[in-house]
Amino acid sequence: MECCCSTSPQLYFLRGSSSPVGSKLFKNSVQPQLLSSALPNSFLQINERLQYREKSAFFTLKTHRGSILAEAGRQGWDFGRFLKTIYFFNGPPSPTKFFESLVRRLSSPSSTESESAMRSSGIVLVVGATGGVGKRVVDILRKKGLQVRALVRNEEKAKKLLGPDIDLIVGDITKESTLAPEYFKGVRFVINAASVIVGPKEGDTPDRAKYSQGIKFFEPEIKGDSPEMVEYVGMKNLINAVKESVGLRNGKLLFGCEDNIFKDLPWGALDDVVMGGVSQSNFEINTTGGENGGPAGLFKGVVSTTNNGGFTSIRTKNFSKPEDLSAYDGLELRLKGDGRRYKLIVRTSSDWDTVGYTASFDTVEGKWQSIRLPFSSLTPIFRARTVLDAPPFDPSNIVSLQLMFSKFEYDGKLNPSFVEGAFQLPVSSIKAFMKEPITPRFVHVGSAGVTRPERPGLDLSKQPPAVRLNKELDFILTFKLKGEDVIRESGIPYAIVRPCALTEEPAGADLIFDQGDNITGKISREEVARICIAALESPYACDKTFEVKSVIPFSEPFTVDPENPPPEKDFEEYFKTLKDGITGKENLQPTPVAV
Repeated sequence: MECCCSTSPQLYFLRGSSSPVGSKLFKNSVQPQLLSSALPNSFLQINERLQYREKSAFFTLKTHRGSILAEAGRQGWDFGRFLKTIYFFNGPPSPTKFFESLVRRLSSPSSTESESAMRSSGIVLVVGATGGVGKRVVDILRKKGLQVRALVRNEEKAKKLLGPDIDLIVGDITKESTLAPEYFKGVRFVINAASVIVGPKEGDTPDRAKYSQGIKFFEPEIKGDSPEMVEYVGMKNLINAVKESVGLRNGKLLFGCEDNIFKDLPWGALDDVVMGGVSQSNFEINTTGGENGGPAGLFKGVVSTTNNGGFTSIRTKNFSKPEDLSAYDGLELRLKGDGRRYKLIVRTSSDWDTVGYTASFDTVEGKWQSIRLPFSSLTPIFRARTVLDAPPFDPSNIVSLQLMFSKFEYDGKLNPSFVEGAFQLPVSSIKAFMKEPITPRFVHVGSAGVTRPERPGLDLSKQPPAVRLNKELDFILTFKLKGEDVIRESGIPYAIVRPCALTEEPAGADLIFDQGDNITGKISREEVARICIAALESPYACDKTFEVKSVIPFSEPFTVDPENPPPEKDFEEYFKTLKDGITGKENLQPTPVAV
């Protein structure tokens, strides 16, 4: 809604008119004050409430399809279009709707509550948080002061290991029904340390000492759920549960065509007729008007400054469910410019007349271009005035969108590229985007050796037990690799860490990072936890798969002198050596036969 200046015309309606409008809307049984309140306030901002006069020298009502005649020098006002606009966005005015709107206003969060909700974002979800790596990840994150949520199967065990104040989701990745979407609200990053349980056949100590030391070989067997359920089905369930929260590398489409499916929005025209003006616009889908002959929406119309008007816009009805775009950094519009400056307005309240978080953008005439508008660039605007004490923009609760072409900027400034007359703006898509550089949102602790059971020509006698016993262990590495593929195909920015044999030794030894799934050795669980956390902040780790081990051989235990601990590692230097597209699966492809 654009309220452009203080000189807008006053509106006066005749009580007792014989016109259809007068007979339906202005019966004596309808109190003027009630009607004034029931209509959306923004439509009536010309005067704080509707005023009624028995006689007027300025306006005479005709019918709802006609115009209201104006004083000399002014054009007639299309009251029918005004009513259609109200009805499209709000439905017929009624005391019930007014009451519901009032209740929403009174019960909506205060600015303090909104700020608190904003601060609660950015949670790191740790899956498998009671395991050897997972509990160390939780501990390090909490020491860093980061928000942590743990996904565990056993609440009592989790509170014993992680503390009674830990934020928990009690669920099982093998059971999709236990992973309700609301559990993951606010989660922006995931570290997945869940794994199928493998233990010695002859039994282990209560604290799993045999399994945890990771060096001496014990005849293993699967304990509990199968590798297929944990590593593959569980991964699919987990990815589906967190995808909306952590976001997709290529963004989230709100409007436009993707995968041969066109996603539309409930657009409607909202022009300066609501202020007494005569500008007009509409929005239509042109099936061949987009880039490369694809579909596009077309925002077009005629803008006029007559009757102190000067703007046209299209606005969506309130979404049936608010869009949560908190995993993203802004909105990107793909459009064909006409050299004019437009506005994008984003609203986070379902009320009609409310603050619109706004950004202006310039277009290049005759060229398709991508306009990126970061959420941080949005300014809170109410009736063309900046609202200095508005609550912070909340991308988790986007209720409606609006595109506008206007003579006015904000706070009395004018649009430098404004020209009266016809205009059109083809828009092929509107989507949320992640800003560059993108860092991993999902870090997965896998295992070295996952591609080796099926690798041709491999000497299994020189491989770790899991590779030699893949079939006997219900194809554990096969399903770990299938789980990795689920991550790669999900569209979520990821990093896959494949440690060699895990030990309880302290962190601090020099490391070797490698790719292609060839190395063997050992590595501390503490070190793996640190690598996972560091990967969350590194663009060099994004969409990479790599193996890691310590330089210390199996035959030598690694210890740390508490009086002289090793320096903290700069994992970024390791991540910089990683290359795209290397997983070890390339060694499984048959070699092309020369012709």
